[in-house]
Amino acid sequence: MKQHIARALCLSLVLLSITGVGKLFADENTINLESVVIQNFDDPAKEPWFLIGSKFSTKDFPRINYVKSWPISLYGSNADNKDLRALGVAMLFDRKEYNWVDLVPGQKTGDAANPTYAPVELPLPGRVKMLDMWIWSANYDYYLEAFVRDYKGIVYTIPMGDLSFVGWKNVRINIPDNIPQSRKYLPRREGLKLVKFRIWTRPTEIVSMPPRGDEPILDPKSPDYDKKMLERNIPKSIKFYFDNIKVLTDTFETLFDGDSLANPQTTASAWGTGANK
Repeated sequence: MKQHIARALCLSLVLLSITGVGKLFADENTINLESVVIQNFDDPAKEPWFLIGSKFSTKDFPRINYVKSWPISLYGSNADNKDLRALGVAMLFDRKEYNWVDLVPGQKTGDAANPTYAPVELPLPGRVKMLDMWIWSANYDYYLEAFVRDYKGIVYTIPMGDLSFVGWKNVRINIPDNIPQSRKYLPRREGLKLVKFRIWTRPTEIVSMPPRGDEPILDPKSPDYDKKMLERNIPKSIKFYFDNIKVLTDTFETLFDGDSLANPQTTASAWGTGANK
């Protein structure tokens, strides 16, 4: 009888231990995945971007524009007649090479005739699992990279794949596990920041559309030479369009007794200048 009681107690303890460990494991690995739009380019004034071209960029290029277009697969026919826009990039180079154009989120100052841009890195909420966006291409053999910064200040380059497709395509990548988004000490979560995107050309691909055979010869000394050259070069430029940058991210945080003391705002309020000593 005593042996049966002892075995029953041992079995109960084992079951309790397994149950407890299971709960702990489940809690440590709880996730809450959310899809969060970072920018959709529908309001250019609130979401200014600017471009930086590499060495052999043609004069007055690259150029940026917010065009009234959108992926039908994403928004349908826009029956509500919203002011939907996409970020357009026109790039042109004087020679084939590993050329590039950077798309940089920024802050715009100055007047419309002479705007000035300063880069602004976009915070990515939660612990990002996937970066997702829509891209329009005309089947150019180019490729795209994303640049993100971790809380230590290290910038990572993440390949987003080739741009050799036709029309709008949903492009998405997983964020590598080796990019830290948390730390051992409180507050644990340390989000990433989106620094920029970079479009690369390949030396074997065109960097300008073939010229028309009936183009008139322009006189470099004419007063409107630059304007006419720009008008001629716009149709020759290589164009891409971007829309709806979003992330799939884990926003779950385990609560604990005193979790408010790990909040940076609470810390700043309690220990900032003028706090009681």
